[in-house]
Amino acid sequence: MGNESITKTEIVICLGSSCFSRGNKEIVNIIKAYIKDNQLEDKINFHGCHCFSKCSEGPILKVNEKIHTEISTQNILNILNTISF
Repeated sequence: MGNESITKTEIVICLGSSCFSRGNKEIVNIIKAYIKDNQLEDKINFHGCHCFSKCSEGPILKVNEKIHTEISTQNILNILNTISF
């Protein structure tokens, strides 16, 4: 039993009112299903935050340090499929 450090990919979705009203509620469910279907629970830390202060560019998703703007149900799977786990 060593000091193995497992670094998880951090995915943060904006749950502010502007992004939420533009569809982030449905996107949250898509991401949760993607994590479960691909058995990535041990590799991803997925959570929400209140605001990235980029409301006009929303919905917003942050993967590690990279901000993705104008997230939609049409492009979320493409974004998730580009992440190296």
